[in-house]
Amino acid sequence: MSRIDGIIFDCDGVLFESRDANLAYYNQVLEKFAYPLVSHEQKERAHLCHTACSVDVFAVLLKKEDVKPALDYAATLDFRDFIPFMKPEPHLPEVLEQLAAEYPLAVATNRGTSVEPILSHFGLEAYFSAVVTSKDVAKPKPAPDMLLLASQRLGFAPENCLFIGDSELDQMAAAGANVRFVGYGGLAGGEVAVNSHLQLLDYLPKG
Repeated sequence: MSRIDGIIFDCDGVLFESRDANLAYYNQVLEKFAYPLVSHEQKERAHLCHTACSVDVFAVLLKKEDVKPALDYAATLDFRDFIPFMKPEPHLPEVLEQLAAEYPLAVATNRGTSVEPILSHFGLEAYFSAVVTSKDVAKPKPAPDMLLLASQRLGFAPENCLFIGDSELDQMAAAGANVRFVGYGGLAGGEVAVNSHLQLLDYLPKG
């Protein structure tokens, strides 16, 4: 098995519990265009809002003619208004501090411009050497582009990077990029499934 030189994290569901924030954001757009709101009980629609980029979310939830206006309206929203709905995963700051002392870290997320203000709000931006969003690539996850760019920005071959993700989109992106994968929140299919950042710390080789 290849060595680990750099570690890449997904954002939503891995660094942060953000389901409430994501639904609040998309529901504001849906309400503006007179569409039914999405609830946590609508598992498939809620999962889409949690994992996909905005273009893909609106392509599913809206009529074709409303997608572009919805994207334009969404671009006027200040995602900082939704940050209070978010909370970091348990033990995140101390684990990132330990990992950053041994590995260059990156974020690869289907979010757009909101991710850096979120990291800054929670005081986590200094831990990450690179941040790759859906705005940086032609094809977001599940395409491999984002992870290939993140590994490039870290300065390592993709096979020497480890990606921690919580969705099938993350898993598919890792496979396409030939990046090692750990499933977070119990997601199976990677090298190991972890339910916490402390478990991730236990899995990684000690320096």
